[in-house]
Amino acid sequence: MLSGQKLFNRRRQRVRTNIRKVAAGRLRLSVHRTNQHIYAQVIDDAQGVTVAAASSLDADLRKSLKIGSNAQAAAEVGKLIAGRAKSAGIDTVVFDRGGFLFHGRVKALADAAREAGLNF
Repeated sequence: MLSGQKLFNRRRQRVRTNIRKVAAGRLRLSVHRTNQHIYAQVIDDAQGVTVAAASSLDADLRKSLKIGSNAQAAAEVGKLIAGRAKSAGIDTVVFDRGGFLFHGRVKALADAAREAGLNF
């Protein structure tokens, strides 16, 4: 029987492999969630740099959010990352959910980023 961490890493590798197949030079919107916060980055894998980043730890979000680990916080982070990506001149990305399942906070972040104008 595989442990939860090994299953997570297997899922993450499977997702990353599929992203490499369909990326076609687009930037990657990577999501990471913990029990207390959620983080998002727009990454240029060709150059190995982070173009834009947002998290529930950002100072402007921290004041307005009571809890950094719910769907509302994830939606706010999604809006923030979309705004920062748009200001950096990025409008199309590939969504990288990592090893996380696409529901709950991850889905809320993705939906909010789409509504704010990011295409994926």
